[in-house]
Amino acid sequence: MNSNFTKLMRFLLALILIVFGVNKFLKFIPLPELPDQASGFMSSLDATGYMLPIVGVLEIFIGVLLILKKWVGFALMLLAPISVNIVLFHVFLDLPGIGGALVVAILNGILIYKYWTVYRPLFH
Repeated sequence: MNSNFTKLMRFLLALILIVFGVNKFLKFIPLPELPDQASGFMSSLDATGYMLPIVGVLEIFIGVLLILKKWVGFALMLLAPISVNIVLFHVFLDLPGIGGALVVAILNGILIYKYWTVYRPLFH
């Protein structure tokens, strides 16, 4: 769990999450042009007034936990459904933009594997 590889993966994932979490509020990275269905879906989430801010806060929170190495197992489990939904969004609505989603999901998967001893008691 403390190898340099694991530290690098944890830091990289944290950085991605914090940047994109903060971007949900400050909008310093412009969103790419999305296909009509994807754009409609994102507009609907934005129109709720709460969904994107909650996801942004969770991404920032998870990123900070990963950087501080606090409750890493908990942070990775919180991220699992978010990363699955990001991948599914791109699979069904914006396949050309799936690269970043796969990076987040793969980093999450690698770190869950590296921290598997934390989850082992859940399966006994």
